[in-house]
Amino acid sequence: MGWTVTGSLDEFTAAAGAFLARRPVEHSVFLTVTSVLRRNGLNAYGGPPLFGWHRAQDGTAESGAAQDGTAGEKAVEAVFLCTPPFPPLLSRGTPGAARELAGVLDGPLYGVRGESGTVREFAAAWRERTGARTRADRETRLHRLGRLVPPDPAPPGRARVAGPGDRELLLRWQEGFFQDIGQEDHLGERLLDDALAHGGRTLWEVGGEPVAMAGTTPPEDGAVRVVSVYTPPELRGRGYAGAATAAVSRAALDAGASHVLLFTDLANPVSNRLYARLGYVPVEDQLSLVLEPAP
Repeated sequence: MGWTVTGSLDEFTAAAGAFLARRPVEHSVFLTVTSVLRRNGLNAYGGPPLFGWHRAQDGTAESGAAQDGTAGEKAVEAVFLCTPPFPPLLSRGTPGAARELAGVLDGPLYGVRGESGTVREFAAAWRERTGARTRADRETRLHRLGRLVPPDPAPPGRARVAGPGDRELLLRWQEGFFQDIGQEDHLGERLLDDALAHGGRTLWEVGGEPVAMAGTTPPEDGAVRVVSVYTPPELRGRGYAGAATAAVSRAALDAGASHVLLFTDLANPVSNRLYARLGYVPVEDQLSLVLEPAP
């Protein structure tokens, strides 16, 4: 047993679907990405994807976990996916599986992301194999909503689901959002148009004027992620982002979501305090590393 690597979405979901579904909170991004690929085609993110899964040596991937696959197959204990230009995304797995993956993936490889411990194990093995240097790009924390606590006092205004008429404004704010988090917006208009198609952007308005936005992903296995929370710099510090986040969180719950999730940048204490006040609790830390070729 060990890693199986494929470019087939069907093969990946057949082998690893049960593994992903068992932990829809931690695997939310995997579930979203595979759904987008299923809906929009394998080049939806810009290049042909690559998938992989690792089967346990002893047949038990996790304590109490059901065995995946057909009779006689070992259980899946870790997965990865890569949708260029984004670096590989690694699920939580055993240290041995992470280190083994560093010997399976062919270079060049310029980054890796996912559950922090797994990423560190992979990076250590990659350094040993290639001599590459690593540096942290971004450290994030996945949160799950416990009990929603709306802002009190609430800022003035109300929430409104954005529509096609808001597209130009939302594109500017999307650009500002990615600048704030220090990442390139690889998907651009496609990202926004997909969001608008499912009502995935909400504006907070004061006196009919938009002052902040927050988004949500489509539900996958009962999990919805809050994304793209943004307030223009000149309007910050007035509680608008918190109000927008609370509004989309409540809407997700009202629509039947079992889990409402979001990621925070650990380097931003302001947003971490904000989401904690709204009722979000930590689940898992994730890490994005840059892999620099050996000199």
